[in-house]
Amino acid sequence: MKNKIKVFRTKLKMTQEKLAEKAGVRRETIVFLEQGKYNPSLKLAHDISKTLKTTIDKLFIFED
Repeated sequence: MKNKIKVFRTKLKMTQEKLAEKAGVRRETIVFLEQGKYNPSLKLAHDISKTLKTTIDKLFIFED
């Protein structure tokens, strides 16, 4: 699964550390998410999209 976390995060001038803090995860989790090496739980996807002021559908790209 691909995502646009970095795009939305940089638009808001937010660091990985700040996003991690607001989403309640470690910074490494944000790094792995941005690299596409980790698929988040629905709750984490919701928390990140809410923090980045967007929707899950706009933030995550689901591929077959």
